[in-house]
Amino acid sequence: MAQASRKHASDTPVIPDRLYFKIGDVARICGIETYVLRFWETQFPQLKPNKSGTGQRLYRRRDVELALEIQRLVHKEGYTISGARHALEGGVKRVTAPAQAVAEPATEPPPMMLQRNDTMKAALVQARNELREISQLLDNPQPTARRERAKVIKVRPELESLFPM
Repeated sequence: MAQASRKHASDTPVIPDRLYFKIGDVARICGIETYVLRFWETQFPQLKPNKSGTGQRLYRRRDVELALEIQRLVHKEGYTISGARHALEGGVKRVTAPAQAVAEPATEPPPMMLQRNDTMKAALVQARNELREISQLLDNPQPTARRERAKVIKVRPELESLFPM
């Protein structure tokens, strides 16, 4: 039992009570390399640390929390970078449920999930219909009208002009 509580404690790293964090501190807290944080800054518009006069990145507590959330989504939940970006933009938050709630299966998905499923279903139906139309067009090509070639006139040497009147 003590081992499980130690493991749970390591899952949620402690963020020291400071105003600013250097990139090395944030990397240590998140358990990643500094270059990963710099890459994430290019991929997640929400992650924008301040910079000192010398160019040192200074992360605030909310930036550290966001980096931890990105780290959880990408490394633990298996999201792609674009999937994690979409999840963060959609407001998907980490939900910690009590032990009793985990044991009971959810009987009905949340309304937001139902709405998302309906939207995705409608998009899939529309895409399927468009693909069927394209398939029919490819199976039954319409004969194309033949274009006539432009007529070329011969210039007689006795005429000095290319444009006879």
